[in-house]
Amino acid sequence: MAGGRRAMAVSHLAPGLLTGTVALYMALVAFGNITDFDTNRAFVQHVLAMDTTFKDPDLMWRAITSRPLQDAAYIAIIAWETAAAAVLVVATVLWALRRERARRLATLGLLMVLLLFGAGFLAIGGEWFAMWQSEDWNGLDAATRNVVLAGIALLVVQLSPGRPAAD
Repeated sequence: MAGGRRAMAVSHLAPGLLTGTVALYMALVAFGNITDFDTNRAFVQHVLAMDTTFKDPDLMWRAITSRPLQDAAYIAIIAWETAAAAVLVVATVLWALRRERARRLATLGLLMVLLLFGAGFLAIGGEWFAMWQSEDWNGLDAATRNVVLAGIALLVVQLSPGRPAAD
């Protein structure tokens, strides 16, 4: 019986640690963007302006060159990162406390990360704004790493056996 409890405790270690890893990463990303606002602001501005792409006239109509719109997009990204980090931090605490809600909150937070980096950076930034064409302002590799990390964490969270514990 003690061995079964030990095995169950270990089976909940992986989703909790992976959730915590993504929580830490997202918190650091959000913190960095808040405290060093201009560094990634330039990234967002160049991607949205499409000023380092091949400048194909058939695509350039998509460019957003308005500074207020670019800043609004960047602030929305930071707000989303901050919210995802907060959800994942709470989920990590719930995993540590072995609460049933841990899986639901971890799933929500990890899906938020997947939406940001998959839909936001890979699809919208990479394809719609042709970020893949830029040698200087191309965040596709970083976005892919984030999708892989959050995706693996989500799989582990979803496939971990049983419930952490009753709430």
